Amino acid sequence: MKNRLLTLLAAVLFAVVALAGPQSKPPAPKSPAPSQAAPPPTSPFDRALLTPASLNAKAPDTFDVKFVTTKGEFVVHVTRDWAPNGADRFYNLVKHHYFDGVAFFRVLRTPRPFMAQCGFSPYPEVNTAWMSAYIKDDPVKQSNKRGMVTYAALPTANGRSTQIFINYADNSFLDQSRFAPFGEVVSGMEVVDQFYGGYGDGPPEGRGPSQDMLSKQGQVYLSKNFPNLDSIKTARIVTTPAPATPKSPGN
Repeated sequence: MKNRLLTLLAAVLFAVVALAGPQSKPPAPKSPAPSQAAPPPTSPFDRALLTPASLNAKAPDTFDVKFVTTKGEFVVHVTRDWAPNGADRFYNLVKHHYFDGVAFFRVLRTPRPFMAQCGFSPYPEVNTAWMSAYIKDDPVKQSNKRGMVTYAALPTANGRSTQIFINYADNSFLDQSRFAPFGEVVSGMEVVDQFYGGYGDGPPEGRGPSQDMLSKQGQVYLSKNFPNLDSIKTARIVTTPAPATPKSPGN
């Protein structure tokens, strides 16, 4: 009797298990997803420009810079021996794309052709970084003739930073005031001649941009108040091809 009861209980248990079917495993816990932190925003300028003291590479003996502007292209050939401090500063600025977006804010043609000046960054934080990053004066070895490229400077000694100008005419009277050319426009001077100069000089002499406001507000200030100014799209160092080796007679 006892054995029959055990057999019956076993049969019932087997039937219950069969009806229930195979038991599914509990779902495995999911691993937490890795953090999807947003990437830092891309800077509109080379961040190295915020540390002027670190941009101190020595320039080659000679090099060319191609400027692409809103009026066309021109090329500046730099000779380091003319003004070593100025050439080195210019080389580092171009190498780190400082001049991209920079406007020719001071273009003076009256009462006589004078010059086209640029050098304030479109970005106020970059202007702040370079505000007192001056270089020492160079001896004046070349004259400020038409097409020569020179730094604007403070009236005091050793006051050059990022402001450069292209001479429209023979401005040799500047030579005695420490304005040392470091390069020359070798092609595209006709493009430089076309830069917009309708605003004239800055205050108080004219109605052009205030350098103080341009430094503090950058491109926002120019776009709102001086929309006709021409600007630099890009400025890049270009490789100058080596002169061809003259062939020997009979080759």
